[in-house]
Formats: sequence, structure tokens, C-alpha cells
Amino acid sequence: MSHTVGIRQAQKQKTRRALLDAALELLEEQSLSSLGLREVTRAVGIAPTAFYRHFHSTADLGVALVEEALGSLHPMVRTTVALADHERIPHAVQLLAEHVRAHPTHIRFICRERHGGVQPVREAIRAQLSRFAVELRDELGKDPALADWPEDDLLMLGQLYVDQLLITASLFLEALETAEGDGAEPRADEWERATQAATRQLRLIHLGSRHWLD
Repeated sequence: MSHTVGIRQAQKQKTRRALLDAALELLEEQSLSSLGLREVTRAVGIAPTAFYRHFHSTADLGVALVEEALGSLHPMVRTTVALADHERIPHAVQLLAEHVRAHPTHIRFICRERHGGVQPVREAIRAQLSRFAVELRDELGKDPALADWPEDDLLMLGQLYVDQLLITASLFLEALETAEGDGAEPRADEWERATQAATRQLRLIHLGSRHWLD
């Protein structure tokens, strides 16, 4: 009996994964607000009614994609902020570059739907970004150089870093578009240009923060 239940659960997870992957692929060409449930189920090869065993709606599927795209980054962000001053920015840029390279469709989805027409997805993205800002505030507050900062200012700094990391992700996405064909390597000069721009922009925020209370 337990063996049968295990097989069914594995099959359910496999179908859920297939729905997420199919949606991501379709969303390369359109927004979530225009994505039809039947399009997704047709791509997976299941009946439209089977969709509801996994998600309540395409908006619910979109929220799951947000969790998948951003949820795993929280521990990595906290670890990065805990590094020594001179290590933070290079590590953050490298981490984000690797994430964009490994999950470009997820990042494109986040960048597009952050201001898209599906409210639950917009709210899910906003909640994730707000959580990043709060986590950065808490970690930055441990920095002796920021010990005298009011909590509101620390949160503002965290939000600045979050906004800049989204800009950085967009820079790397643009660099990826120089690749010739799916899975191809981006042009080295474009990737290096994106890396340098991201590093300089984050460094500007960092240096400015050191004189905020002057």
C-alpha cells in the first residue's frame, strides 16, 4: 500500500514539475496574464482538469515560480553579507551571475512580472524582495561601521541593495542575449562589461553608505 502511495506521489511531483517547466518555456514569449491554462496542459500532455490537482489557477502557478526563483537565494544573501567588507561585492556579483546563468528563464520571469498584470504574482515578488531587504537590514546592523544607524536607514540601505541586485540581474540577462543559440556561452567581453558595471554600481552604494551620517 505504502509503495503504491509513493509511486503516485512521485508521479504527482513529476507532473507538477512538468507544468512549471512548460509554463516557464511559454512565458519566454508572453506574459503570465496572457498565458492560458489549456496552453500549459497541452504542452505537458494532460487534460485541463488535471491542472487543478496541482494549482488553483495560472496565478497560483506563477506564485510557485516566484518561490522557486527567489526562495533559494535567501541563505546565500545572508552568507554574502556576513563576509568581510572587501569580499561582499565580488562575492555577491559572482553569486548573482552564476544564478542568472543557471536560471535565466526564472530571472526573466521575475523581471517581467514584477510590474505585470497578475496581482498575486506581483505581491509574491514584492514579499520576497521585502524579505530580502529585512534580512539585509538585520545582517548589515551587525557591521560595526553601521552600528549607529537608525533601523529605518538600515532598511533603506537594504532596499537599495535589493533594487541594485535586480538591475545587476538584468545586466547579466542582456549579456546572455549575446550568445548564439540556446545554451551557448555569452560573449566574454559582454559578460565582463556586465560584471564590471555591477561591481562599480554596488561599490558606489557601499561608499556612499560610509558617509551617510557625516
